[in-house]
Amino acid sequence: MEQSSASTNSQSVFDHINRWTRTSIMLKAGVIGFLVLLLLIPTGMLRSLISEREMTRNAAIAEVSSKWGNEQVIGGPVLSVPYEIAVKDSKGQNQIQTTYLHFLPDQLMFDGDVRPEKRNRGIYTVMLYNTQLTIRGTFKKPSLTSMGLPAGTAQWDKAFLSLGISDMKGIRNSIAFTVNGRQLPAESGIPTNDIVSSGVSAPVQLDAATYRFESKLNLNGSSQLSFLPFGKETQVNLRSSWSTPSFTGSHLPDKRTVSTQGFQASWNVLEFNRNFPQQGIGNFLNKSNVKVADNVPLFGVKLLVPIDEYQKTTRSAKYGILFIFLTFVSFFFIEILDRRRIHPMQYLLVGFAICLFYVLLLSISEHISFDWAYLISSGVILTLVTFYVRYVFRNLRLTILFSAILTLLYGFFYSLLQLEDYSLLLGSAGLLLILATTMYLTRHVDWYRAYDPERAIA
Repeated sequence: MEQSSASTNSQSVFDHINRWTRTSIMLKAGVIGFLVLLLLIPTGMLRSLISEREMTRNAAIAEVSSKWGNEQVIGGPVLSVPYEIAVKDSKGQNQIQTTYLHFLPDQLMFDGDVRPEKRNRGIYTVMLYNTQLTIRGTFKKPSLTSMGLPAGTAQWDKAFLSLGISDMKGIRNSIAFTVNGRQLPAESGIPTNDIVSSGVSAPVQLDAATYRFESKLNLNGSSQLSFLPFGKETQVNLRSSWSTPSFTGSHLPDKRTVSTQGFQASWNVLEFNRNFPQQGIGNFLNKSNVKVADNVPLFGVKLLVPIDEYQKTTRSAKYGILFIFLTFVSFFFIEILDRRRIHPMQYLLVGFAICLFYVLLLSISEHISFDWAYLISSGVILTLVTFYVRYVFRNLRLTILFSAILTLLYGFFYSLLQLEDYSLLLGSAGLLLILATTMYLTRHVDWYRAYDPERAIA
């Protein structure tokens, strides 16, 4: 008798615990929270996959660019003169040391066209450019009286012009300087790296009061074209059929026109806009705490790729966990409002389907535009989830309602991707609307007995 009573009590406790686990709102909310945290693992793996594919794309671009021509920085021409000075060595004996005097131009003008070039590497399209530049300007005859130089000898007969070009692989034609009507063929390399690290040079005779120079440059490059403001007045005029430029560096164009047919831009930079003088000895730019390679205020244009699918997919994936959370909330409130039980495994399968959306978006956007990839991926996942929840809910009305909620969520997050400047405002307003709608729909719910069919709604 006692054994039967104990068995009955145990069964009663078990039934009570079983009923509590099936009807407890807090337990179900905790399980849903755990599932959301669990799905952080695949969403994190998605970001790693996107980064890996982006690195593969960047490697393909770098490979093509390294053979065509990397980002180009043009500096000069610079007029340089060897200068010999006597210095004492450790034994007190005089040694002749050669350094260089450098003179920057008074007037410097670049005028040219930037022509886009398209190359393919596997599934990736690499956008390159070829630029045809005309370089003009003037020098005054160098004077040493105002330089405050130590006693020494300037070798005027060994003077030369040097033009800085950051990536020599991009040079397509031979280069020559025309100085006061005299043509001077350029040679590869520069006798000194005081001002620019690579480029071409040509010897010049200093036998006039003013020197007018001109040179034409046919140059390949990729991504960006920049200029160093070496003139007392540096003027740059560029034209291109590229419709998505980004003007970079320390100076924006004074005039610019951008349309679907391309862009035109012009800069006018004065010596007062920079932090180094017009002439000096040796690496005199560094004496002004300016490193030529890093800190000279260069300026120019970057040729942006119109659509970067990896950046947009990354931004989309950042909203992934919020998308999953809102989907689970929709599931949860369908449970509460319709008193219909949904198993955690069904939550999990729908969560995995949402994660799969981002994999589809990434893979499809590598072949077609991001907008179409988003539409196709969301359509596939919506169809999959709709067919699945049709059998979960066993109710056509609830299925349509849930599918409509998912469609609105996909549209909402797509809008966030398009409105970069206003995404925070739209996102906060959207979340406020979602919260307000949830509070309104559940205002009569008795949360203590939400699963009780008789007392769920007050």
